Amino acid sequence: MNKNYSHYILVALLVAAPFVYLSTFYASLPATIPTHFNIKGEADGFGSKSMAFFGPVFIGIISLFTYLLMINIKKIDPKRYENNNDAYFKVFGLITVAFLSGINMVILAKTKQPDLPIDKLILPLLGLFFAVMGSFFPKLSQNYFAGFKLPWTLSSEENWNATHSYAGKFWLYGGLLQMILGFVLPGMWAFISFFIIMIPMVVAPIIFSYRFFKAGK
Repeated sequence: MNKNYSHYILVALLVAAPFVYLSTFYASLPATIPTHFNIKGEADGFGSKSMAFFGPVFIGIISLFTYLLMINIKKIDPKRYENNNDAYFKVFGLITVAFLSGINMVILAKTKQPDLPIDKLILPLLGLFFAVMGSFFPKLSQNYFAGFKLPWTLSSEENWNATHSYAGKFWLYGGLLQMILGFVLPGMWAFISFFIIMIPMVVAPIIFSYRFFKAGK
């Protein structure tokens, strides 16, 4: 099978998976279902059972848009970075689609079982996604759509590479820590620890990149 078509087929299967899962229990849903949950995982919004399709449709559209954006970066990137590795962007897009499909499945599982502890699923899944992104950061070439898009990283390939190599470690280990704590800590503490860990993951690479720029490198 042509590798290009295999990617499209895999994306289509990932987007379709939540619809297939929903079809297995849609008939058994009550007329009114929870449509929104607060930070404690408690239902605070309700609607008709047909609203169960909203998540798969909305997130499915975002998934397809993200994948198409990733595989067409060279065509739409303002600077047309010729050294962009198409294969990495395809995989990056594929991982994002898989993650969004996973989020979709978790939301549907919560719709099916309102007492399901959604925080024990969402936060570890987010942590895993950030860890995988961190492993890709050192391989990510300059572009306007993914990574730390700062004035000095976009104007200097050396700064971009150094920043994403540095950021990769923060995101890899930070994401793994978020995943572990998401499993072991109770709801509110899991959320608090998740966002505390997120701060250095975002701020430290920006500071590093700016100091790299100011050093004249």
